[in-house]
Amino acid sequence: MDSPTDHRFDSQGAGITVRRALELPGLRSGLPEVLAGAERLGRTVRWVHAGEVPHIASLLKGGELLLTTGYGLGTRPAEQRAFVRTLAERGIAALVIELGPRFTRLPSALVETARTTGLPLVQLHREVAFVTVTEEVHTEIVNGHYALLQQAEEVHRRCTQALLGGGGIPQVLGILADFSGNPVFLETTDGRLLYAAGAGPEGADPLQVWEGLRGPHKDVPPPAGSVLVDVPGGGPGPGAGSARARLALLPVRAPLAPVHRIAAERAAGILAVVLMQARQEEELAARGRGDFLTDLAEGRVAAEDAPAQARVLGFRPGAGPLLPVVMRLGDALSPGGGWAVLARAVAEELASVGVPALLGVRPVEGRVPLLLGLRSESERPAVADRVAAALRAGVERAGILRPGAQPPVVVVGVAGGWAAASAGLRHSAETATAAQGLPDRPWYDARRLDIDLLLWRLRDHRDLAAFVDRAIGPVRDHDRRSKPPLLPTLETYLAHAGRKAETARELHLNRQTLYNRLARIGELLGSDLDDPQTVLALSLALRARRHVP
Repeated sequence: MDSPTDHRFDSQGAGITVRRALELPGLRSGLPEVLAGAERLGRTVRWVHAGEVPHIASLLKGGELLLTTGYGLGTRPAEQRAFVRTLAERGIAALVIELGPRFTRLPSALVETARTTGLPLVQLHREVAFVTVTEEVHTEIVNGHYALLQQAEEVHRRCTQALLGGGGIPQVLGILADFSGNPVFLETTDGRLLYAAGAGPEGADPLQVWEGLRGPHKDVPPPAGSVLVDVPGGGPGPGAGSARARLALLPVRAPLAPVHRIAAERAAGILAVVLMQARQEEELAARGRGDFLTDLAEGRVAAEDAPAQARVLGFRPGAGPLLPVVMRLGDALSPGGGWAVLARAVAEELASVGVPALLGVRPVEGRVPLLLGLRSESERPAVADRVAAALRAGVERAGILRPGAQPPVVVVGVAGGWAAASAGLRHSAETATAAQGLPDRPWYDARRLDIDLLLWRLRDHRDLAAFVDRAIGPVRDHDRRSKPPLLPTLETYLAHAGRKAETARELHLNRQTLYNRLARIGELLGSDLDDPQTVLALSLALRARRHVP
Protein backbone atom coordinates (compact mmCIF):
# COMPACT_ATOMS: atom_id res chain seq x y z
CA MET A 1 0.00 0.00 0.00
CA ASP A 2 1.29 3.45 -0.93
CA SER A 3 2.09 5.76 1.96
CA PRO A 4 -0.41 8.62 2.27
CA THR A 5 1.89 10.74 4.39
CA ASP A 6 3.51 12.77 1.57
CA HIS A 7 0.96 15.15 0.08
CA ARG A 8 3.29 16.88 -2.34
CA PHE A 9 6.00 14.62 -3.72
CA ASP A 10 6.15 10.87 -4.02
CA SER A 11 8.38 8.88 -1.67
CA GLN A 12 11.05 8.49 -4.37
CA GLY A 13 11.17 12.18 -5.19
CA ALA A 14 10.70 11.69 -8.95
CA GLY A 15 7.23 13.30 -9.43
CA ILE A 16 4.19 14.50 -7.52
CA THR A 17 1.52 12.37 -5.92
CA VAL A 18 -2.00 11.79 -7.24
CA ARG A 19 -3.27 13.51 -4.10
CA ARG A 20 -1.24 16.63 -4.89
CA ALA A 21 -2.45 16.64 -8.50
CA LEU A 22 -6.07 16.64 -7.29
CA GLU A 23 -5.31 19.65 -5.09
CA LEU A 24 -4.09 21.79 -8.01
CA PRO A 25 -6.58 24.44 -9.27
CA GLY A 26 -7.22 22.72 -12.62
CA LEU A 27 -8.49 19.43 -11.23
CA ARG A 28 -9.91 20.96 -8.06
CA SER A 29 -12.22 23.12 -10.19
CA GLY A 30 -13.72 19.93 -11.62
CA LEU A 31 -14.94 18.87 -8.17
CA PRO A 32 -13.04 15.56 -8.15
CA GLU A 33 -14.57 12.53 -6.43
CA VAL A 34 -12.41 9.49 -5.68
CA LEU A 35 -14.40 6.32 -6.41
CA ALA A 36 -11.61 3.73 -6.05
CA GLY A 37 -8.06 3.48 -4.79
CA ALA A 38 -8.35 6.22 -2.17
CA GLU A 39 -5.66 4.47 -0.15
CA ARG A 40 -3.26 4.75 -3.11
CA LEU A 41 -3.36 8.46 -3.74
CA GLY A 42 0.30 8.61 -2.71
CA ARG A 43 1.22 7.07 -6.06
CA THR A 44 3.66 8.92 -8.26
CA VAL A 45 2.46 11.01 -11.17
CA ARG A 46 5.40 11.21 -13.56
CA TRP A 47 3.46 12.62 -16.49
CA VAL A 48 -0.06 13.55 -17.70
CA HIS A 49 -1.70 12.08 -20.77
CA ALA A 50 -5.13 12.85 -22.28
CA GLY A 51 -6.82 10.56 -24.80
CA GLU A 52 -10.03 8.90 -25.96
CA VAL A 53 -8.82 5.81 -27.89
CA PRO A 54 -9.86 2.30 -26.76
CA HIS A 55 -6.34 0.86 -26.67
CA ILE A 56 -4.65 3.85 -25.08
CA ALA A 57 -2.79 1.61 -22.59
CA SER A 58 -0.38 0.65 -25.37
CA LEU A 59 0.70 4.32 -25.57
CA LEU A 60 1.56 4.57 -21.89
CA LYS A 61 4.72 3.61 -19.97
CA GLY A 62 3.47 3.71 -16.39
CA GLY A 63 3.12 6.46 -13.83
CA GLU A 64 0.83 8.61 -15.99
CA LEU A 65 -2.26 10.47 -14.85
CA LEU A 66 -4.74 9.63 -17.61
CA LEU A 67 -7.43 12.24 -18.42
CA THR A 68 -10.42 11.18 -20.51
CA THR A 69 -14.12 11.90 -21.09
CA GLY A 70 -14.77 8.16 -21.49
CA TYR A 71 -15.35 7.76 -25.24
CA GLY A 72 -12.68 5.07 -25.50
CA LEU A 73 -13.95 2.96 -22.59
CA GLY A 74 -16.46 0.96 -24.62
CA THR A 75 -20.20 0.52 -24.17
CA ARG A 76 -20.31 -3.03 -22.79
CA PRO A 77 -19.28 -3.95 -19.23
CA ALA A 78 -16.73 -6.49 -20.52
CA GLU A 79 -15.02 -3.78 -22.59
CA GLN A 80 -14.99 -1.40 -19.65
CA ARG A 81 -13.48 -4.03 -17.33
CA ALA A 82 -10.79 -4.89 -19.89
CA PHE A 83 -10.02 -1.17 -20.34
CA VAL A 84 -9.41 -0.68 -16.61
CA ARG A 85 -7.46 -3.92 -16.20
CA THR A 86 -5.01 -3.06 -19.00
CA LEU A 87 -4.42 0.39 -17.48
CA ALA A 88 -3.79 -1.17 -14.07
CA GLU A 89 -1.40 -3.70 -15.60
CA ARG A 90 0.43 -0.88 -17.37
CA GLY A 91 0.96 0.75 -13.97
CA ILE A 92 -0.60 4.18 -14.55
CA ALA A 93 -0.90 6.43 -11.51
CA ALA A 94 -4.64 7.17 -11.77
CA LEU A 95 -7.57 7.34 -14.17
CA VAL A 96 -9.53 10.62 -14.18
CA ILE A 97 -12.83 10.67 -16.11
CA GLU A 98 -14.80 13.85 -16.77
CA LEU A 99 -18.57 13.39 -16.56
CA GLY A 100 -20.57 14.86 -19.42
CA PRO A 101 -22.08 13.77 -22.73
CA ARG A 102 -20.54 10.25 -22.55
CA PHE A 103 -21.23 9.47 -18.88
CA THR A 104 -23.44 11.25 -16.38
CA ARG A 105 -22.26 8.69 -13.82
CA LEU A 106 -19.56 6.05 -14.16
CA PRO A 107 -20.67 2.45 -14.84
CA SER A 108 -20.49 0.05 -11.90
CA ALA A 109 -18.37 -2.41 -13.95
CA LEU A 110 -15.76 0.33 -14.32
CA VAL A 111 -15.76 1.25 -10.65
CA GLU A 112 -15.73 -2.34 -9.39
CA THR A 113 -12.80 -3.28 -11.61
CA ALA A 114 -10.86 -0.23 -10.47
CA ARG A 115 -11.44 -1.19 -6.83
CA THR A 116 -10.43 -4.80 -7.51
CA THR A 117 -7.22 -3.85 -9.29
CA GLY A 118 -6.36 -1.04 -6.86
CA LEU A 119 -6.31 1.61 -9.59
CA PRO A 120 -7.20 5.10 -8.30
CA LEU A 121 -10.35 6.20 -10.16
CA VAL A 122 -11.56 9.81 -10.04
CA GLN A 123 -14.62 11.34 -11.63
CA LEU A 124 -14.92 15.07 -12.34
CA HIS A 125 -18.35 16.60 -11.88
CA ARG A 126 -17.50 19.76 -13.80
CA GLU A 127 -15.82 20.30 -17.12
CA VAL A 128 -12.14 21.25 -16.93
CA ALA A 129 -9.56 22.27 -19.53
CA PHE A 130 -7.29 19.24 -19.88
CA VAL A 131 -4.50 21.43 -21.25
CA THR A 132 -4.59 23.51 -18.05
CA VAL A 133 -4.39 20.37 -15.92
CA THR A 134 -1.45 19.13 -18.00
CA GLU A 135 0.43 22.43 -17.67
CA GLU A 136 -0.14 22.61 -13.92
CA VAL A 137 0.93 19.04 -13.19
CA HIS A 138 3.97 19.22 -15.45
CA THR A 139 5.00 22.50 -13.85
CA GLU A 140 4.79 20.85 -10.42
CA ILE A 141 6.89 17.91 -11.63
CA VAL A 142 9.55 20.19 -13.08
CA ASN A 143 9.56 22.28 -9.90
CA GLY A 144 9.89 19.09 -7.89
CA HIS A 145 12.93 18.00 -9.89
CA TYR A 146 14.42 21.43 -9.43
CA ALA A 147 13.85 21.15 -5.69
CA LEU A 148 15.64 17.79 -5.72
CA LEU A 149 18.57 19.32 -7.56
CA GLN A 150 18.68 22.09 -4.99
CA GLN A 151 18.82 19.51 -2.20
CA ALA A 152 21.66 17.69 -3.95
CA GLU A 153 23.44 21.00 -4.49
CA GLU A 154 23.09 21.79 -0.80
CA VAL A 155 24.71 18.46 0.07
CA HIS A 156 27.50 19.23 -2.37
CA ARG A 157 28.00 22.63 -0.76
CA ARG A 158 28.16 21.13 2.72
CA CYS A 159 30.66 18.50 1.60
CA THR A 160 32.83 21.17 0.02
CA GLN A 161 32.69 23.30 3.16
CA ALA A 162 33.65 20.29 5.28
CA LEU A 163 36.75 19.72 3.16
CA LEU A 164 37.72 23.38 3.13
CA GLY A 165 37.35 23.35 6.91
CA GLY A 166 39.93 20.59 7.24
CA GLY A 167 37.58 17.60 7.13
CA GLY A 168 38.22 14.50 5.10
CA ILE A 169 36.48 11.51 3.60
CA PRO A 170 34.70 10.48 6.84
CA GLN A 171 33.04 13.90 7.07
CA VAL A 172 31.84 13.71 3.46
CA LEU A 173 30.41 10.25 4.03
CA GLY A 174 28.78 11.43 7.26
CA ILE A 175 26.98 14.24 5.43
CA LEU A 176 25.70 11.75 2.83
CA ALA A 177 24.62 9.33 5.55
CA ASP A 178 22.67 12.06 7.38
CA PHE A 179 21.00 13.14 4.15
CA SER A 180 19.98 9.65 3.04
CA GLY A 181 19.17 8.30 6.49
CA ASN A 182 21.23 5.21 5.68
CA PRO A 183 24.81 4.03 6.16
CA VAL A 184 27.27 5.02 3.44
CA PHE A 185 30.43 3.14 2.48
CA LEU A 186 33.50 3.82 0.38
CA GLU A 187 34.84 0.61 -1.13
CA THR A 188 37.67 -0.27 -3.44
CA THR A 189 36.60 -1.47 -6.86
CA ASP A 190 37.36 -5.05 -5.80
CA GLY A 191 35.05 -4.79 -2.78
CA ARG A 192 37.36 -3.94 0.14
CA LEU A 193 36.02 -1.43 2.67
CA LEU A 194 37.89 1.87 3.00
CA TYR A 195 35.54 4.07 5.05
CA ALA A 196 32.07 3.83 6.59
CA ALA A 197 29.65 6.36 8.06
CA GLY A 198 26.12 6.46 9.42
CA ALA A 199 24.22 3.88 11.44
CA GLY A 200 22.37 0.75 10.49
CA PRO A 201 18.97 -0.45 11.75
CA GLU A 202 18.43 0.24 15.45
CA GLY A 203 21.70 2.16 15.56
CA ALA A 204 23.85 -0.78 14.46
CA ASP A 205 27.49 -0.05 13.71
CA PRO A 206 27.96 0.55 9.94
CA LEU A 207 30.87 -1.91 9.86
CA GLN A 208 28.51 -4.65 11.04
CA VAL A 209 26.05 -3.68 8.32
CA TRP A 210 28.75 -3.79 5.64
CA GLU A 211 30.16 -7.09 6.90
CA GLY A 212 26.71 -8.64 6.89
CA LEU A 213 25.71 -7.43 3.43
CA ARG A 214 28.96 -6.89 1.52
CA GLY A 215 31.98 -8.26 3.40
CA PRO A 216 31.68 -12.03 2.86
CA HIS A 217 29.51 -11.66 -0.26
CA LYS A 218 31.47 -9.40 -2.59
CA ASP A 219 30.19 -11.28 -5.64
CA VAL A 220 26.56 -11.06 -4.51
CA PRO A 221 24.60 -8.05 -5.82
CA PRO A 222 23.85 -5.35 -3.21
CA PRO A 223 20.34 -5.08 -1.77
CA ALA A 224 17.62 -3.91 -4.13
CA GLY A 225 17.35 -0.14 -4.20
CA SER A 226 21.03 0.41 -3.35
CA VAL A 227 22.94 3.27 -4.90
CA LEU A 228 26.42 2.46 -6.24
CA VAL A 229 28.47 5.28 -7.76
CA ASP A 230 32.01 4.98 -9.11
CA VAL A 231 34.56 7.48 -7.85
CA PRO A 232 36.75 8.39 -10.85
CA GLY A 233 40.37 9.36 -10.81
CA GLY A 234 42.70 7.02 -12.67
CA GLY A 235 43.08 4.34 -10.05
CA PRO A 236 44.97 1.12 -10.76
CA GLY A 237 43.54 -0.52 -13.81
CA PRO A 238 43.73 -0.64 -17.57
CA GLY A 239 43.59 3.10 -18.12
CA ALA A 240 43.99 6.45 -16.48
CA GLY A 241 40.24 7.01 -16.41
CA SER A 242 39.27 3.88 -14.52
CA ALA A 243 37.39 4.04 -11.24
CA ARG A 244 39.44 4.57 -8.11
CA ALA A 245 36.74 3.52 -5.63
CA ARG A 246 32.99 3.13 -5.26
CA LEU A 247 30.37 4.82 -3.09
CA ALA A 248 27.73 2.44 -1.76
CA LEU A 249 24.50 3.67 -0.17
CA LEU A 250 22.51 0.73 1.19
CA PRO A 251 18.77 1.15 1.93
CA VAL A 252 18.74 -0.65 5.28
CA ARG A 253 16.87 2.03 7.25
CA ALA A 254 14.82 3.84 4.60
CA PRO A 255 14.30 3.67 0.83
CA LEU A 256 16.74 5.61 -1.32
CA ALA A 257 15.39 8.22 -3.72
CA PRO A 258 16.78 9.58 -6.99
CA VAL A 259 17.93 12.67 -5.12
CA HIS A 260 20.22 10.46 -3.08
CA ARG A 261 21.87 9.17 -6.25
CA ILE A 262 22.27 12.72 -7.48
CA ALA A 263 23.89 13.72 -4.18
CA ALA A 264 26.14 10.65 -4.28
CA GLU A 265 27.26 11.49 -7.80
CA ARG A 266 28.10 15.04 -6.71
CA ALA A 267 29.98 13.69 -3.69
CA ALA A 268 31.88 11.24 -5.88
CA GLY A 269 33.41 14.17 -7.75
CA ILE A 270 34.61 15.66 -4.47
CA LEU A 271 35.95 12.32 -3.26
CA ALA A 272 37.88 11.90 -6.50
CA VAL A 273 39.75 15.12 -5.75
CA VAL A 274 40.33 14.07 -2.13
CA LEU A 275 41.65 10.67 -3.15
CA MET A 276 43.87 12.20 -5.81
CA GLN A 277 45.29 14.60 -3.25
CA ALA A 278 45.66 11.77 -0.73
CA ARG A 279 47.43 9.70 -3.34
CA GLN A 280 49.83 12.53 -4.08
CA GLU A 281 50.45 13.08 -0.37
CA GLU A 282 50.81 9.34 0.15
CA GLU A 283 53.32 9.07 -2.67
CA LEU A 284 55.25 12.07 -1.37
CA ALA A 285 55.37 10.49 2.08
CA ALA A 286 56.52 7.16 0.64
CA ARG A 287 59.17 8.94 -1.42
CA GLY A 288 60.27 10.84 1.68
CA ARG A 289 60.79 7.58 3.55
CA GLY A 290 62.61 6.19 0.53
CA ASP A 291 64.87 9.24 0.45
CA PHE A 292 65.70 8.79 4.13
CA LEU A 293 66.56 5.11 3.65
CA THR A 294 68.68 5.94 0.60
CA ASP A 295 70.48 8.73 2.45
CA LEU A 296 71.14 6.29 5.27
CA ALA A 297 72.47 3.70 2.83
CA GLU A 298 74.77 6.19 1.12
CA GLY A 299 76.11 7.68 4.33
CA ARG A 300 74.38 11.06 4.12
CA VAL A 301 72.65 10.29 7.43
CA ALA A 302 74.95 9.35 10.30
CA ALA A 303 74.13 6.18 12.24
CA GLU A 304 73.84 8.16 15.49
CA ASP A 305 71.33 10.60 13.92
CA ALA A 306 69.23 7.98 12.18
CA PRO A 307 67.05 6.81 15.12
CA ALA A 308 65.68 10.29 15.79
CA GLN A 309 64.88 10.88 12.12
CA ALA A 310 63.28 7.44 11.85
CA ARG A 311 61.02 8.20 14.83
CA VAL A 312 59.78 11.33 13.05
CA LEU A 313 58.81 9.04 10.15
CA GLY A 314 56.89 6.75 12.50
CA PHE A 315 59.50 3.96 12.83
CA ARG A 316 60.04 2.88 16.43
CA PRO A 317 61.84 -0.47 16.56
CA GLY A 318 62.72 -2.13 19.82
CA ALA A 319 66.18 -2.84 21.14
CA GLY A 320 66.72 -5.77 18.74
CA PRO A 321 68.64 -5.74 15.45
CA LEU A 322 67.45 -4.03 12.27
CA LEU A 323 66.92 -6.04 9.10
CA PRO A 324 67.41 -4.27 5.74
CA VAL A 325 65.31 -5.51 2.81
CA VAL A 326 65.07 -4.23 -0.76
CA MET A 327 62.52 -5.17 -3.42
CA ARG A 328 63.47 -4.41 -7.02
CA LEU A 329 60.83 -3.84 -9.70
CA GLY A 330 62.85 -2.10 -12.37
CA ASP A 331 60.77 -0.91 -15.30
CA ALA A 332 58.05 -3.49 -14.66
CA LEU A 333 55.41 -0.95 -13.59
CA SER A 334 52.43 -0.72 -15.91
CA PRO A 335 51.62 2.74 -17.35
CA GLY A 336 48.50 3.02 -15.15
CA GLY A 337 50.33 1.92 -12.02
CA GLY A 338 51.49 4.16 -9.23
CA TRP A 339 53.99 4.04 -6.42
CA ALA A 340 51.45 5.32 -3.89
CA VAL A 341 49.15 2.40 -4.73
CA LEU A 342 52.06 0.01 -4.34
CA ALA A 343 53.26 1.55 -1.07
CA ARG A 344 49.77 1.40 0.45
CA ALA A 345 49.16 -2.20 -0.62
CA VAL A 346 52.56 -3.36 0.63
CA ALA A 347 52.17 -1.49 3.92
CA GLU A 348 48.78 -3.12 4.51
CA GLU A 349 50.25 -6.55 3.82
CA LEU A 350 53.21 -5.86 6.12
CA ALA A 351 50.84 -4.92 8.93
CA SER A 352 49.94 -8.60 9.25
CA VAL A 353 53.59 -9.56 9.71
CA GLY A 354 53.64 -7.97 13.14
CA VAL A 355 57.08 -6.35 13.15
CA PRO A 356 57.91 -2.62 13.06
CA ALA A 357 58.62 -1.58 9.48
CA LEU A 358 59.76 1.59 7.71
CA LEU A 359 58.89 1.36 4.02
CA GLY A 360 59.79 3.80 1.28
CA VAL A 361 59.82 3.93 -2.51
CA ARG A 362 62.47 4.96 -5.00
CA PRO A 363 60.67 5.26 -8.35
CA VAL A 364 63.77 6.34 -10.32
CA GLU A 365 65.68 3.21 -9.34
CA GLY A 366 62.54 1.06 -9.39
CA ARG A 367 62.93 -0.28 -5.88
CA VAL A 368 61.24 -0.43 -2.48
CA PRO A 369 63.67 -0.23 0.48
CA LEU A 370 62.59 -1.01 4.01
CA LEU A 371 63.92 -1.56 7.50
CA LEU A 372 62.41 -4.06 9.92
CA GLY A 373 62.77 -4.21 13.68
CA LEU A 374 63.60 -7.73 14.92
CA ARG A 375 63.57 -8.96 18.46
CA SER A 376 66.59 -11.17 17.84
CA GLU A 377 68.86 -12.35 15.04
CA SER A 378 67.24 -15.79 15.17
CA GLU A 379 64.02 -14.27 13.75
CA ARG A 380 65.71 -13.32 10.47
CA PRO A 381 64.75 -16.38 8.34
CA ALA A 382 61.13 -16.51 9.49
CA VAL A 383 60.61 -12.75 9.20
CA ALA A 384 62.30 -12.74 5.79
CA ASP A 385 59.85 -15.40 4.57
CA ARG A 386 56.83 -13.47 5.80
CA VAL A 387 58.05 -10.08 4.60
CA ALA A 388 58.93 -11.40 1.14
CA ALA A 389 55.46 -12.95 0.87
CA ALA A 390 53.88 -9.66 2.00
CA LEU A 391 55.90 -7.67 -0.54
CA ARG A 392 54.90 -9.92 -3.41
CA ALA A 393 51.27 -9.98 -2.27
CA GLY A 394 51.28 -6.18 -2.14
CA VAL A 395 52.59 -5.98 -5.69
CA GLU A 396 49.89 -8.38 -6.84
CA ARG A 397 47.15 -6.43 -5.02
CA ALA A 398 48.34 -3.17 -6.52
CA GLY A 399 48.04 -4.72 -9.99
CA ILE A 400 50.81 -2.55 -11.38
CA LEU A 401 53.11 -5.02 -13.14
CA ARG A 402 53.07 -5.12 -16.91
CA PRO A 403 51.75 -8.36 -18.44
CA GLY A 404 54.59 -10.83 -18.78
CA ALA A 405 56.93 -8.79 -16.57
CA GLN A 406 59.57 -10.55 -14.50
CA PRO A 407 58.50 -11.06 -10.87
CA PRO A 408 59.96 -8.69 -8.30
CA VAL A 409 63.33 -9.49 -6.75
CA VAL A 410 63.47 -9.40 -2.94
CA VAL A 411 66.90 -9.28 -1.28
CA VAL A 412 67.38 -9.59 2.49
CA GLY A 413 70.50 -8.12 4.03
CA VAL A 414 72.38 -8.75 7.25
CA ALA A 415 70.73 -7.82 10.57
CA GLY A 416 72.49 -5.45 12.93
CA GLY A 417 72.53 -1.95 14.39
CA TRP A 418 72.03 1.35 12.59
CA ALA A 419 75.56 1.34 11.15
CA ALA A 420 75.05 -2.20 9.83
CA ALA A 421 71.65 -1.16 8.47
CA SER A 422 73.32 1.58 6.45
CA ALA A 423 75.75 -0.82 4.80
CA GLY A 424 73.07 -3.51 4.52
CA LEU A 425 70.64 -1.28 2.64
CA ARG A 426 73.35 -0.24 0.18
CA HIS A 427 74.51 -3.83 -0.33
CA SER A 428 70.95 -5.17 -0.71
CA ALA A 429 70.01 -2.46 -3.21
CA GLU A 430 72.99 -3.26 -5.44
CA THR A 431 72.45 -6.98 -5.05
CA ALA A 432 68.76 -6.68 -6.01
CA THR A 433 69.82 -5.05 -9.27
CA ALA A 434 72.50 -7.68 -9.87
CA ALA A 435 69.98 -10.47 -9.22
CA GLN A 436 67.72 -9.44 -12.11
CA GLY A 437 67.34 -12.42 -14.41
CA LEU A 438 68.25 -15.08 -11.84
CA PRO A 439 65.79 -17.97 -11.32
CA ASP A 440 62.81 -16.73 -9.36
CA ARG A 441 62.90 -17.28 -5.60
CA PRO A 442 60.79 -15.88 -2.76
CA TRP A 443 63.84 -13.96 -1.56
CA TYR A 444 67.60 -13.90 -1.91
CA ASP A 445 70.16 -13.72 0.87
CA ALA A 446 72.44 -10.81 0.03
CA ARG A 447 75.40 -12.72 1.48
CA ARG A 448 75.05 -15.49 -1.12
CA LEU A 449 75.03 -13.23 -4.17
CA ASP A 450 78.38 -11.51 -3.72
CA ILE A 451 79.83 -13.17 -6.83
CA ASP A 452 76.83 -12.01 -8.90
CA LEU A 453 77.25 -8.53 -7.47
CA LEU A 454 80.94 -8.47 -8.35
CA LEU A 455 80.24 -9.60 -11.90
CA TRP A 456 77.47 -7.00 -12.24
CA ARG A 457 79.87 -4.27 -11.17
CA LEU A 458 82.22 -5.41 -13.95
CA ARG A 459 79.42 -5.45 -16.56
CA ASP A 460 80.77 -2.51 -18.55
CA HIS A 461 84.38 -3.71 -18.44
CA ARG A 462 85.43 -5.20 -21.77
CA ASP A 463 87.56 -7.82 -20.04
CA LEU A 464 84.40 -9.43 -18.63
CA ALA A 465 82.93 -9.92 -22.09
CA ALA A 466 86.25 -11.29 -23.30
CA PHE A 467 86.39 -13.73 -20.39
CA VAL A 468 82.86 -14.99 -21.09
CA ASP A 469 83.73 -15.42 -24.77
CA ARG A 470 86.90 -17.38 -24.01
CA ALA A 471 85.25 -19.58 -21.40
CA ILE A 472 81.97 -20.59 -23.09
CA GLY A 473 82.12 -18.95 -26.53
CA PRO A 474 82.47 -22.21 -28.50
CA VAL A 475 79.44 -23.76 -26.79
CA ARG A 476 77.41 -20.56 -27.27
CA ASP A 477 78.32 -20.52 -30.97
CA HIS A 478 77.27 -24.16 -31.25
CA ASP A 479 73.87 -23.41 -29.71
CA ARG A 480 73.24 -20.62 -32.21
CA ARG A 481 73.47 -22.97 -35.18
CA SER A 482 72.80 -26.48 -33.87
CA LYS A 483 70.36 -28.44 -31.75
CA PRO A 484 70.01 -29.60 -29.08
CA PRO A 485 71.50 -26.62 -27.20
CA LEU A 486 74.32 -27.55 -24.85
CA LEU A 487 74.52 -24.55 -22.48
CA PRO A 488 71.46 -25.69 -20.43
CA THR A 489 73.12 -29.07 -19.99
CA LEU A 490 76.35 -27.42 -18.83
CA GLU A 491 74.49 -25.12 -16.41
CA THR A 492 72.54 -27.98 -14.84
CA TYR A 493 75.68 -30.16 -14.60
CA LEU A 494 77.60 -27.44 -12.77
CA ALA A 495 74.61 -26.59 -10.55
CA HIS A 496 74.64 -30.23 -9.34
CA ALA A 497 78.41 -30.09 -8.71
CA GLY A 498 79.14 -32.64 -11.44
CA ARG A 499 76.73 -35.29 -10.18
CA LYS A 500 75.65 -36.95 -13.39
CA ALA A 501 72.71 -38.93 -12.03
CA GLU A 502 71.00 -35.83 -10.61
CA THR A 503 71.78 -33.87 -13.79
CA ALA A 504 70.24 -36.53 -16.01
CA ARG A 505 67.18 -36.73 -13.79
CA GLU A 506 66.55 -32.97 -13.89
CA LEU A 507 67.06 -32.78 -17.66
CA HIS A 508 64.95 -35.93 -18.23
CA LEU A 509 67.80 -37.58 -20.14
CA ASN A 510 69.12 -41.09 -20.02
CA ARG A 511 72.69 -41.37 -18.85
CA GLN A 512 74.20 -42.21 -22.21
CA THR A 513 72.66 -39.13 -23.82
CA LEU A 514 74.02 -37.00 -20.98
CA TYR A 515 77.49 -38.55 -21.34
CA ASN A 516 77.45 -37.80 -25.06
CA ARG A 517 76.47 -34.15 -24.48
CA LEU A 518 79.13 -33.66 -21.80
CA ALA A 519 81.72 -35.20 -24.10
CA ARG A 520 80.67 -32.84 -26.87
CA ILE A 521 80.96 -29.85 -24.52
CA GLY A 522 84.43 -30.91 -23.43
CA GLU A 523 85.42 -31.32 -27.06
CA LEU A 524 84.17 -27.85 -28.02
CA LEU A 525 85.90 -26.21 -25.07
CA GLY A 526 89.04 -28.31 -25.22
CA SER A 527 88.73 -28.70 -21.45
CA ASP A 528 88.28 -31.40 -18.85
CA LEU A 529 84.95 -30.87 -17.09
CA ASP A 530 86.28 -32.65 -14.03
CA ASP A 531 89.10 -30.13 -13.55
CA PRO A 532 88.32 -27.79 -10.58
CA GLN A 533 89.81 -24.71 -12.27
CA THR A 534 87.81 -25.37 -15.41
CA VAL A 535 84.63 -25.82 -13.36
CA LEU A 536 85.23 -22.53 -11.52
CA ALA A 537 85.88 -20.61 -14.77
CA LEU A 538 82.79 -22.08 -16.45
CA SER A 539 80.58 -21.31 -13.41
CA LEU A 540 81.72 -17.69 -13.36
CA ALA A 541 81.28 -17.30 -17.13
CA LEU A 542 77.74 -18.70 -17.01
CA ARG A 543 76.80 -16.26 -14.23
CA ALA A 544 78.50 -13.35 -15.99
CA ARG A 545 76.82 -13.85 -19.36
CA ARG A 546 73.64 -12.16 -18.05
CA HIS A 547 75.60 -8.91 -17.80
CA VAL A 548 77.31 -8.87 -21.23
CA PRO A 549 75.84 -8.53 -24.72
